[in-house]
Amino acid sequence: MSAADKLLNYVTFDTQSDENSETTPSTEKQRKLARALVKECQALGMDEVREKDGTVYATLEANTSEPRTPIGFVAHMDTASELSGANVKARRVERYDGGVIALNEQYAMDPATFPALKKVVGDDLIVTDGTTLLGADDKAGIAIIMQALEEIIRDDAPHGRIAVAFTPDEEIGRGVDHFDLSLFPVEYAYTVDGDRIDAVDYETFNAAQATVSIQGTSIHPGDAKDRMVNAALLAVEFASMLPEDQTPAKTEGREGFYHLVSMEGECESATLTYILREHDAEKFEKQIETIERVRDTLNEKYGDRIEVAVRRQYANMKDYMKGDMRAVERARKAIEKAGLEPVSIAVRGGTDGAMLTQRGLICPNLGTGSYNHHGRFEFASVQQMDRMVRIVRDIVEGE
Repeated sequence: MSAADKLLNYVTFDTQSDENSETTPSTEKQRKLARALVKECQALGMDEVREKDGTVYATLEANTSEPRTPIGFVAHMDTASELSGANVKARRVERYDGGVIALNEQYAMDPATFPALKKVVGDDLIVTDGTTLLGADDKAGIAIIMQALEEIIRDDAPHGRIAVAFTPDEEIGRGVDHFDLSLFPVEYAYTVDGDRIDAVDYETFNAAQATVSIQGTSIHPGDAKDRMVNAALLAVEFASMLPEDQTPAKTEGREGFYHLVSMEGECESATLTYILREHDAEKFEKQIETIERVRDTLNEKYGDRIEVAVRRQYANMKDYMKGDMRAVERARKAIEKAGLEPVSIAVRGGTDGAMLTQRGLICPNLGTGSYNHHGRFEFASVQQMDRMVRIVRDIVEGE
């Protein structure tokens, strides 16, 4: 099998996570893919294969007496909540000609709208049928790691200890909440969870989720003067008091944002859910202060009706690397060997690696050759996935 074949198999598993669940993993269906990956790792002859708290761990012990740095690779099994990941009907587009790709009668991908397509002209693509997401985020990462392991074992390529981990619940910010570092005995690792394959990224957002709960007073509208307090209107007022130029639709690069993820409300009560993102730690703290200041202003105006709960999700991994660039430099050499010019981008998102780095395991991020994640326009390049398999092999074998 190839990495593309593995991806087509993995996307048949519905592994969508659920931020409203309090279980670990957040959905039991993620364990179905976990069990399949345990069997695959065992069939390859890997060591210490197990599933714990929804995470799959496996190691491949060194096959050479030469001193080599133990390294690891991580990818997540769950898919995003923006669109269903069930009943995925993926198909191949052979030798993409650079034109519009019709997904179904309603949806099509035009390179004018989706510029990532311009990077893969001539490649074979894996696309959706327009009714679901693909799940290449991050099943392409799993496929690349598993294919690289299969080839390393097949070719008896010299290597030090390799550890792999496949995590649940990354999309809801809980991917490594229960990660057992004692089962992952490496000096540093890589998440394979990005898009472009020339990138090795080690700077992410600082991230938090803010839940704004508003309590109103519901009175019959015919007798409500000076008595009704409409929680839904307070929610609108709260949203209007945040910086209107700091939303995802109006920011790029290193610019942070307040993203209103959901808004639910009626006269009696309302809830706003925001995600806060900022690369700079000081600006990130000011975002939290702004949310709390808006709360205080409206509570003074209307009485104590608004509560804000902030849950910090992950931090900018660069701040925790403390200048240790060994993992980054090793990946850059492998990318160069593949004939590419390595780049490092300030990621407008986060990975399991951000939280692992915060816990002391440096874990920069690599690409997968898949693009347009979290929606029906997601696709993967077969050729870029193959090149990424080679890059992973060269990271392992290149020391």
